[in-house]
Parts: sequence; C-alpha cells; structure tokens
Amino acid sequence: MTLLRVVSLVPSATETLLALGVTPVACTRFCEQPMLPTVGGTKNPDVEQIVALAPDLVVMNNEENRIDDAHALTDAGIALHDMSPRSVHEVGPEMVALCERLGVAVPSPFGADEWDSWLASMLTPRWYDAFIAVWRRPWMSLAVDTYGASLLDLLGVGNVFGDSLDRYPEVTLTEVAARAPNLVILPSEPYEFGERHADEVRAAVAGVPILLVDGRDLFWWGSRTPAAAARLKSVLAT
Repeated sequence: MTLLRVVSLVPSATETLLALGVTPVACTRFCEQPMLPTVGGTKNPDVEQIVALAPDLVVMNNEENRIDDAHALTDAGIALHDMSPRSVHEVGPEMVALCERLGVAVPSPFGADEWDSWLASMLTPRWYDAFIAVWRRPWMSLAVDTYGASLLDLLGVGNVFGDSLDRYPEVTLTEVAARAPNLVILPSEPYEFGERHADEVRAAVAGVPILLVDGRDLFWWGSRTPAAAARLKSVLAT
C-alpha cells in the first residue's frame, strides 16, 4: 500500500516524490514547492511540527540533513528513509529502494534492467577538464565522490580538483589557474553564480570558456536525473 503521509526534508526527494505521484504532507522551504506546507529548512527542520503531522515516513539525506534531527525523529517513533546517492550510478538503485518503500511502481529508466543501459547511452568520451565551482567567499569546488562530479564525469567532463581529500575543497582562483582547466562551470546553486562572478573568474583564469548552468540539473538527483543529464549534455556540446 502506498504511504499517504510522507514528509520530505530534501529538495531532490520532494521533486522525486511528486513525480512518483506521492504528494508530501510537508517539505522544506528550499524545496521550491510553494503549494506544500513547510517545516523549516534542511539543516533546521521543526522536529515537533513534523512529529505532529504523524507521517508514515520522512525522507532524508545524510549530507543535507543533520544526524541529530534524524535521531530526534527516530526517538519520536517516526520511520525514516535515507536517500543519499553519492554518484549518478547509485541513483537507479536508490530510486528502486524508494519506490519499494512507498509501494509504487518504478518508473523508466530506473529499473534494474534499464539503468545500466541508460548510463551506457549517456557515457561520453572525455572532452573537458573543468573547474566546477560550488561556493564563493571562499571559493569551493567538489571532489570525485559527489553526485555532481559523477554526473559530469558521465558526460565527459573531468574535475581538476577531483584528487582532493576534502569532498568540498576550499580553493583560490590562483590555484584554479594553476590546474589549467579548459572549462569553468558556474552553477546557479548552492551559490547563485552569475555574469559578474564569471567576469571575476575570467580576470584570474584567462582564455577559458565559462559555462553558467542550472544548479538543480547538476546537483538534484532522483526523478530529475535523466532529463537533467540530457540538458547538461546539450549545453556542453554548444
């Protein structure tokens, strides 16, 4: 039986639940779903409010949400579902696990017999080695064991800070220039990069093309992944 009362504390999961035909009874204010009630942010959800909603399930992520909030919900008797893909390859199995927990059909192409075929169809030879920014003040990038880096790798984009021991290393534009990227990617989230930031990068990393992309396509996993990958691949090819 489909669980009727689900709270989502992750924007990607909220979007995915809606795509699966499951409307959450509440989500976070970062989920970009104005028609749904909110229960705080990803890092500071209102645990008492969530408990009062008496959900059958709360969907969380081990990177965006805090372990203390997970423990508080568990202590209150609330069932949790962790959805935390670290790579694009893990999205298929994570979708299957969520669908099984909800009691809904697994949509294409996430089924076990389809996901590997979809990955193979999107695999692109390496054509870029990029600096992928995720924050400014300080400038930050991301390492290989992140969903965004994995998605770009599938699409033929290497990561000049992929060897970092930190998942989200702090960098300087001088260090970026020294890594000699042949592409700079500035997403619209989690930091909202724009043209003025592109100008700042151009001044420090001369002669390298800069691509402004939708951060949701780069970092939101789940039901969005196949279409997002296609959009990114198209943008990269222009």
